[in-house]
Amino acid sequence: MNTKQHFRLAVIPGDGIGKEVIDEGLRVINHLEKSSNGKFSFETDYFPWGCEYYLENGKMMAEDGLEQIKNHDAIYFGAVGFPNVPDHVSLWGLRIAICQGLDQWANIRPVEFLPGVESPLNHPDRDHLNWVLVRENTEGEYSGIGGRNFTGRGPGKEVAVQSSIFTEEGCERIIRHAFELARTRKRKKVTSVTKSNAQQYGMVLWDEVFERVSKDYPDVETDQWLVDAMAAQFVLHPEDLEVVVASNLLADILSDLGSALAGSLGIAASANLNPDRKYPSMFESVHGSAPDIAGQGIANPIGAIGSAALMLENLGLQNEAELINKAIRETTKEGLLTADIGGKNSTKEVTDGIISHLSKIHDKIKIT
Repeated sequence: MNTKQHFRLAVIPGDGIGKEVIDEGLRVINHLEKSSNGKFSFETDYFPWGCEYYLENGKMMAEDGLEQIKNHDAIYFGAVGFPNVPDHVSLWGLRIAICQGLDQWANIRPVEFLPGVESPLNHPDRDHLNWVLVRENTEGEYSGIGGRNFTGRGPGKEVAVQSSIFTEEGCERIIRHAFELARTRKRKKVTSVTKSNAQQYGMVLWDEVFERVSKDYPDVETDQWLVDAMAAQFVLHPEDLEVVVASNLLADILSDLGSALAGSLGIAASANLNPDRKYPSMFESVHGSAPDIAGQGIANPIGAIGSAALMLENLGLQNEAELINKAIRETTKEGLLTADIGGKNSTKEVTDGIISHLSKIHDKIKIT
């Protein structure tokens, strides 16, 4: 038996369907733990932060929330948002507060086309498309710098200022992260996306840093696009995409486009990484809290389960992460799908299918 590894997970289910899909992801993780022959184990600490917490306490998480979770090995996050709490309050009060507070500066969002999932994209080799969005995650357009004033001048006279912060250090570390990721893939290519023809300060700085850093990676192919042309490229020539790196706002938008092209935001996973490993990284599905379907048992669990796979990979359990991803593909291939991707199965039934496939293929993959 290998030396046992024990991991402490901070679990923040959040709001709406976040609570449901997190439960499904933990079912998959617990199944792997039981099958590991004592190789690894998980301990989960739940934190009830989110919109309900805000309505009771006037804040999205505890005052010392970051202190409570900063020593865990990873954070598993559901979704945040509910109709009676403004989106900017819920987002800034919890998710962005954690990302910025724990310096999770690299957001990774794979775009994968699963077998059996219909896509609006008409492409002859659709099942083999696969690329990764690398999003700068702590500054840029989401720096939170600005304010509102002049309300005293009367109706219609208010002014708002929202500034973006681009630091050379922030640009360089996320661009280098993209290059390092590209070196792990079959095709070594990084595409940088900005809007530097109109944003002539911060995004020109980004372009200059990209050009400088790219010289340290002569083995990696590069190109640079403006975001509007890149959006068209996602639809017209997705086969040219491999690793796409962009600012906080632009990569946020492009990753949703990629997920929609793959069939649904419900199948999209993501990781908010602190690559320096000073703080825990956080793993969450890309979709929102979807309060309109919360409690009906029809939410798609694949994004949350795929995020759990990213979490295991980050914890050093690469084989188990690969096992989950294979089980997901086998499950969609046989037609076990929730309604958002054209199926009739429940959240629980899809997870049951994934766990069943984990059991079937477990013996075929040597767990080291």
